[in-house]
Amino acid sequence: MARATVIGSGPNGLAAAVALARAGYGVEVLEAADTIGGGVRTTPAALPGFRWDVCAAVHPAAIASPFFRAFGLGERLDWIVPEISYAHPLDGGDAAIAWRDLERTADALGSDGRAWRSLLRPLVRRLEGVVDFTGSALLRMPSDPIAAVRFGLRMLEQGTPLARRVLRTREGAALLSGVLAHANAPLPSLSSAAAGLLLAAHAHAGGWGYPRGGAQRIADALQEDLGAHGGSVRTGEHVRDLRSLDWGDPTRGDLLVLNSSPRLVLTLPDVPGRYARALRSYRYGTAAAKVDFALDGPIPWANELVGRSPTVHLGGTRDEIAASENAVARGTVSANPYVLAVQPSVLDDTRAPEGHGVLWSYIHVPAGSDLDATELVTRQVERFAPGFRDRILASHSVPASGREMLNASEIGGDVFGGAFTMRQAFRRPALSAVPWRTPMRGVYLASASTPPGPGVSGMPGWHAARTALRDAGMPTSLEELFA
Repeated sequence: MARATVIGSGPNGLAAAVALARAGYGVEVLEAADTIGGGVRTTPAALPGFRWDVCAAVHPAAIASPFFRAFGLGERLDWIVPEISYAHPLDGGDAAIAWRDLERTADALGSDGRAWRSLLRPLVRRLEGVVDFTGSALLRMPSDPIAAVRFGLRMLEQGTPLARRVLRTREGAALLSGVLAHANAPLPSLSSAAAGLLLAAHAHAGGWGYPRGGAQRIADALQEDLGAHGGSVRTGEHVRDLRSLDWGDPTRGDLLVLNSSPRLVLTLPDVPGRYARALRSYRYGTAAAKVDFALDGPIPWANELVGRSPTVHLGGTRDEIAASENAVARGTVSANPYVLAVQPSVLDDTRAPEGHGVLWSYIHVPAGSDLDATELVTRQVERFAPGFRDRILASHSVPASGREMLNASEIGGDVFGGAFTMRQAFRRPALSAVPWRTPMRGVYLASASTPPGPGVSGMPGWHAARTALRDAGMPTSLEELFA
């Protein structure tokens, strides 16, 4: 039996491992941490009964992912899909609300309602084509050219100053800016528009769901399937140099799949010079400083609808959010930063004791920053929820400089596996029509540093596994693997 060694047990590594095990490989996954999951781990909090997600908390890409749909993730876990995908509080007790129902969202935006429909309804209606276009290598013909063109035109519009002519109200402009800012890129920019429009389309299609019990449930479901097909995972195995790893003989069909930073490839002895230069020039981006809170009750939002939304974007108006993100791009942090916040306990009673709550949050910071964001986040939440500070029982801060200790792939605290720029959308991590294949026989890349990039989709892992199977003369499809 041919062997497959997978480095890293994040969702992409486990997706590749599951696919290869189902195809008949003997699979072993090596994980540096003491627990599996990479970016989908959930840990006990500072106080008994509270549980925090280590990295990702809400997973719109998982619901729409072709890999996870074939895997049956929706049936294997208890998914919470909220009525409100995300909320954006504003000063004065106002708030803009992105309901899962696109029409309800547009109706509430008043004079911006028509523009919201025009912007997002065509993407929602052809979401499968949009996901296909954005979810693979861009150096190919899209399966749905109409979806690709519609997405591209809106990206060009929202990624430039022309965006100001589309959504003009305070609420409409803020509602879109909050989702564009997920990209951790300057505003406006093509990369922020690409990421934000895809997320906004998900918000009105399958919704922004998350599994009851925490992100760890995703990794656990993948590990269970892997074990059922003969694979295994070894934790506490930090592979820093591939030359010391016995991963088998590629001439006999053995595989090495890396759910890691592409830098690890450079420890192999036979990396061609051109490919090595491409990996060395691959850029990592700005970072995330994370803060989790254990609370003695629900957050006292000034607008009650915000308290019903697991995901909340904090930062005020479009101009304030742009100022915050552009400050990070210049190497500084705004005194009023954009905060991405998730309050999973509003719909998931497993995350905190009865009557209590948890808040997951992060701000964007320069790479390697040692900033403790606790006070900055607390002030921004308090701005829109007076009395929040008094609800805090405990908090836990992880600066960008500490992210690599939690997940070795997060270089400098970059949670996206590489700067999210248009240039690196085409060369992620090297310019290639098949970026998951390296020039070294039997060696494949399966991390967020390959298309489609960040997000809990499992698709980089599936693309890597499918490429390896095709190279071995074993062409297969998701339908065949999961029949």
